[in-house]
Amino acid sequence: MQSISTKQAIVHFNAKIYDELNSHIKRTNPSKIFVLVDTNTHEHCLPQFLSQMESGDIVVEVMEMPEGEDNKTIDICTGVWEAMAEYYADRKSLMINLGGGVVTDLGGFVASTYMRGIDYINIPTSLLAMVDASVGGKTGVDLGTLKNLVGIINEGSMVLVDTSFLQTLPQNHMVSGYAEMLKHGLIFDAAYWNKLSNLKELDVSDLDQLIYQSISIKNTVVTQDPREKGLRKILNFGHTLGHAIESYFLENADKMPLLHGEAIAIGMILETYLSHKLCGLSQNDLTIVTDVILASFSKVEISDLDIGIIMQLLKHDKKNSHGRIKFVLLEAIGKPKIDCEASTDFILEAFAFYNQR
Repeated sequence: MQSISTKQAIVHFNAKIYDELNSHIKRTNPSKIFVLVDTNTHEHCLPQFLSQMESGDIVVEVMEMPEGEDNKTIDICTGVWEAMAEYYADRKSLMINLGGGVVTDLGGFVASTYMRGIDYINIPTSLLAMVDASVGGKTGVDLGTLKNLVGIINEGSMVLVDTSFLQTLPQNHMVSGYAEMLKHGLIFDAAYWNKLSNLKELDVSDLDQLIYQSISIKNTVVTQDPREKGLRKILNFGHTLGHAIESYFLENADKMPLLHGEAIAIGMILETYLSHKLCGLSQNDLTIVTDVILASFSKVEISDLDIGIIMQLLKHDKKNSHGRIKFVLLEAIGKPKIDCEASTDFILEAFAFYNQR
């Protein structure tokens, strides 16, 4: 597959990624290489990666963080910064983030802030990270359970996508990434949405091309609006309510935490309902979108008490302005509208619609 150029970086795929990585190392001659992994990628992905990387005489230090969204914190960043300082990382050091979205988000933030910024490369190992988290330069961490409240937009020098790493993923993590792919179709390309909607007609051989198409869509949007002043906001479809739901299920000890894509799937159904009520999305499209999502994502019980707390968490969404909650909604599949507002009554209706399905 042809590489995709972003504003500052380049995304390479499969067969060519290690040639490109090794050429980059030889050309830039970093003082040291720091590889950030989590407990899962340390075991399942690091050996394959190290066997392909050619570092020559450059010292390679591996840093491991705990896996999971609840470890995407400033405390973990501090531990990584301290480890880098202990091993004398300098401004010519290279950081390689080998993992899912938590690793690429946190690792990118660490690299972007250590000594005011060092070179970094993302190597996503989950479907979610491949199609979304690792591309576009959004880095950061959660503040408590509030999603991505601290961070910076700063692209690394390259993203290396090796889809063979997907063989290490459990099924629920594959489905989680599928939610973001569905989102790309809903906000940008109705034909792509239709293709993704017919999973029974797809097989494993289609996956590489679908991943490529999702990355191309995200890159097209981000290239036109890297700082999220306008168009890039469309990538937040499903995330205003989805992030609040994800935060609530993460912080509540009585709830089973949801993967990012599982929460975003709920958010997309809710915001599709709001689209029908506020932006003229047809009843037929509302039904189709809801049915497609529920065909892959299990219903989650959300009580009235849960909804009340989730509504409070909406106040912390990064897209809010002057105390007003902003949504990305759909006028039609493939035709988004940014900076929409919805009354509390309509949001409660959306939850009722979801719970009745």
